Amino acid sequence: MGGEYPGRFDGQVALVTGAGSGIGAAVVRRLAAQGAEVFAADIDGRAAEAVAKELARAHPLTVDVAESAEVDQVFGEVVQRHGRIDVVVHAAGVDDPTAKEWIAEARIADRPPEVTGRLGDHAWRRVTRVNLDGTFHVLRAALRAMAPRGSGAVVTVGSSSAYDTQAGYPHYAASKAGAHALSQSVAKEAIAFGVRVNTVAPGPTETGMAARTPAALRHGFADPRVRPYAAPEEIADIAVFLASDEAVNLVGAVLLANGGRFTI
Repeated sequence: MGGEYPGRFDGQVALVTGAGSGIGAAVVRRLAAQGAEVFAADIDGRAAEAVAKELARAHPLTVDVAESAEVDQVFGEVVQRHGRIDVVVHAAGVDDPTAKEWIAEARIADRPPEVTGRLGDHAWRRVTRVNLDGTFHVLRAALRAMAPRGSGAVVTVGSSSAYDTQAGYPHYAASKAGAHALSQSVAKEAIAFGVRVNTVAPGPTETGMAARTPAALRHGFADPRVRPYAAPEEIADIAVFLASDEAVNLVGAVLLANGGRFTI
């Protein structure tokens, strides 16, 4: 799909977070292939550099989205260099490998998971700071950059886990559900200034995060009645569509991309 739209984003400036791997990296490649000047931002600066190095119109940036000052700095840098930002895709996020291991151990032992009582403040805050606070930091910076110009498109990457909440994964589910609601609230405010905000909510996707998922949990997500794990490019295609003029009437949408595992 990415190669079918050359020139789709000609002349546009885009910023992608979580751009060093997975869905974010796939979005960078799609946007660059479709004509955008893309800034690939990631907490892992070397990973961002590796992705940007592949492409003629991509530039690496280092940012921890949990730190508002860093987010404001990278947005400021892009605006300073190009005078505007037309597209933002916020794909940065984290999971909790320790909680996943606890859930997998319980599944193997055929007992209910016991996670919430063992979940420390640090683990809770780590997930919510990146997934929820980080989404706020990016949305706020995007509006500050876009609203004065009266145009722009923002896409946040949520999760189907916000709806099909997994036992033993409360912090991740809460952070993503909060990010969905946050994005929808901001969308209703931002459209008055010509800025569209939408969300894609992937199901299981073959990313680095998925690679760290214990086999017992991966097998639990496998179901011959639905599509297998999505490729990052498949989710990127949805995000890029939401950012494009073809989605001009989509505002505050949350598009489920879970291969048919459930509907809402």
